Amino acid sequence: MEALLQYVWKHKLWPLKPLETTDGEAVEVIDSGLQNRNAGPDFFNAKVKIGGTLWVGNVEIHDRAADWNAHGHQRDAAYDNVILHVCETIDSDEVTTAAGRRLPQMQLDVPETVRQNYRQLLVADRYPPCYQIIPSLSPIVVHSWLSALQTERLEQKTEAIRQRVELCNGSWEQAYFTTLARNFGFGINGDAFEQWAQNIPLSAVGHHRDDLFQIEAFFLGQAGLLDLETIPERYHDDALNEGYFARLRNEYLYLQRKFSLQPIDPKLWRFLRLRPQNFPHIRIAQLAQLFYQQTASLSQIVHCQSVEELEKALDTCATAYWQTHYLFGAASPKNKKRLSPASRRLIVINTVVPMLFAYGRHRHDEVLCDRAFSLLEEIGAEHNRITRMWSECGLNVRSAGDSQALIQLKNEYCNRKDCLRCRIGYEYLRKGSEREVKGK
Repeated sequence: MEALLQYVWKHKLWPLKPLETTDGEAVEVIDSGLQNRNAGPDFFNAKVKIGGTLWVGNVEIHDRAADWNAHGHQRDAAYDNVILHVCETIDSDEVTTAAGRRLPQMQLDVPETVRQNYRQLLVADRYPPCYQIIPSLSPIVVHSWLSALQTERLEQKTEAIRQRVELCNGSWEQAYFTTLARNFGFGINGDAFEQWAQNIPLSAVGHHRDDLFQIEAFFLGQAGLLDLETIPERYHDDALNEGYFARLRNEYLYLQRKFSLQPIDPKLWRFLRLRPQNFPHIRIAQLAQLFYQQTASLSQIVHCQSVEELEKALDTCATAYWQTHYLFGAASPKNKKRLSPASRRLIVINTVVPMLFAYGRHRHDEVLCDRAFSLLEEIGAEHNRITRMWSECGLNVRSAGDSQALIQLKNEYCNRKDCLRCRIGYEYLRKGSEREVKGK
């Protein structure tokens, strides 16, 4: 497997025999180079001493030597700076560059214990497959890997925010509102909330910012929820008799004509297996209240220094009608339906922190970027099936920074069986190599 051979080269997990070319010249790898995951040679700027001569250049790795010609490298000038061709099987005596230079070749074996351990990682029944080694990992290894994963996750979210900014014609406030709305969907309605938010012209809503009723009409109307057909039939009569639905609908029709509005398809909203407090109507009413309060815009949150300040800024409840309803016409005991402290912390983790980091990168403001990391360390660890899984394996999950890192680890590495890019996977494979050395 070529990826495993590249891994052995990168980490210098050499077999217990001298390295030499097919011509019998001794090979000493001083620097294995920088791995290239794009087009071109596999490793850049390697330093390799061949037969006493130091070479600096690129290294290409294949399962079989014949792959050099099969992949057309002999005609590709991008491979002219290759200094060594490394293969597990040498089935071609001679390979040349596009410039006509004959390349030295070296046969490299994957140590058997490394191969076996890698196979175990791929086929293990228990998840994660590396669970046995986790308790023995040093705190430094764990801390450095979690820190890298935390940054990687923020970088990933930064790219998503950057794309939203582009869709919003460069408006960071609109992109922030879209990100906030998406996370008000709390997973199941995230996509619908994002589409809804992209369909809310904030500049238009801003003309009516001092009127909570108009904001709610604007928000619910754009969500497509002011159509009688969206109300379960058993609630039709009560919804019409109460009058609130009709008032909102009439107000929205006025706003729709004024601003040429087009609502999203109400079929995008999902209700199945949702708790009533998570119904789109309730979340949209909470967002309307938040927008009316003017405490949680991007321009406001960049001035918040602590989690406590942010949670206070995000504190919101449903508007009056929704404190006694979950759907139009469906009455319920009175409850302000506040956004819970746990929900506000999730909004800080998934909206505020990535926005501060992305906005800080945009403005070249390291203070905002550093604050994003500080907030994650200030918040306690999230409690979900992913963090529980890692805790059961022996990892100490202390903060939201840790839990975000472990979510990244599971989603981007474990789920993809990408153990060769994981530092825990490296430790697992390296231990196998060490055992082989001791056994010899």
